[in-house]
Amino acid sequence: MYLIVIELKRFRLFLYRDGRLIRSYPIAIGKVASTTPQGTYRIINKVPYPYSYPGGPLSPFGTYWLGLSRPHYGIHGTNRPSSIGKRVSKGCIRLHNHDVNQLARIVPIGTTVIIR
Repeated sequence: MYLIVIELKRFRLFLYRDGRLIRSYPIAIGKVASTTPQGTYRIINKVPYPYSYPGGPLSPFGTYWLGLSRPHYGIHGTNRPSSIGKRVSKGCIRLHNHDVNQLARIVPIGTTVIIR
């Protein structure tokens, strides 16, 4: 069973499998005015190339969207890789596109996401 833990103060996403850390990714989080909501959620959908198409220009959501059970929030890629490690989003969690692609291949829908 997989578990995602997002540590806002550390700008990191940690991926666990059966209680063991298997991956860690740098992230961007919400601006002060639109903070990333803390709590426990689930991944409810996975959408490749949201609002764009393979080979075309990327949308701000990058190459993958992992929707959370909190409406309008998700874990996604970015068309601005320089934003990783900063408070820049409207509350979502951004990853480098190669990282979100890897994460999307690993975790199933229903995976628990703890944001703290």
